Amino acid sequence: MSADDLTPPEAARWAGRAGLPLPADRHAPVAATANHIHSVVAVLRDLDFGDTPPAAAYRAGEEEHDAAV
Repeated sequence: MSADDLTPPEAARWAGRAGLPLPADRHAPVAATANHIHSVVAVLRDLDFGDTPPAAAYRAGEEEHDAAV
């Protein structure tokens, strides 16, 4: 567990602040799930999309089909 990982008491506190009180037996699973989501998002943040245009620039049906593999 890294220093940035959410602890079960912190998960309970944040859930309570959001108006979602958690029963005590859910603190650890919620913290584990939040930490997993954070690790996935961290990987996505490290990806270099370079010159990839935003999704709003894509126009369905306008792409050229090329059967070459």
